[in-house]
Amino acid sequence: MSTARSSRPRRRIRRDRHGRGLRGPLYPASLPAAVSRAEKFDQLVLDALEPIEARWRDQLTKLDVAVDDVPEVRGNGAAQTDGVLHDGAVPLSRLVPAGVDRTGMPTRARIVLYRRPLEARAKDPGELAELVHDVLVEQVAGYLGVEPDIIEGE
Repeated sequence: MSTARSSRPRRRIRRDRHGRGLRGPLYPASLPAAVSRAEKFDQLVLDALEPIEARWRDQLTKLDVAVDDVPEVRGNGAAQTDGVLHDGAVPLSRLVPAGVDRTGMPTRARIVLYRRPLEARAKDPGELAELVHDVLVEQVAGYLGVEPDIIEGE
C-alpha cells in the first residue's frame, strides 16, 4: 500500500542544528558594526580627497584614486620605486602614470593607496585620517608637479 506522501521524493531542508535557521541579519545595515574596515577606509579616502578635489578639480579630471589592501610583490624581487611613497621599506601608496595597458588600451593616471600598511602606522582613527590626507597630498603634488604645500593651500 502506497500513499501519496511516500511517492514524492523527499526534499531535505538544511538549517542550523536546532532547525530554526537564521532569524535575520545580526546587525541592521544602519549600525556601524555592519561596515567593514575596508569600507570605513574607502570612506576615509573619499573624505580626505574631497577638499583636494574641490580646489584642483580642473587639473585632476584625468586622475583616478584606488585602494588596494597590500602592495603587489613581484616574484623577481626588483621593486619599482617610481611614484611610490615609502615608509622605510614598506610602500604606502603609488602614483601610476597614464599609459597603455597590455591590450593596447590607454589608461588613466591613478593613485593607489595601500590600506593595510597605512592602518598599521596609525594608532587611532584620527591619526589614520591625517596620514591618508598627507599621503594623498603628497601623491597629488607629485602628479601635478608642484610642492605639497601648494596643494594644501598654505
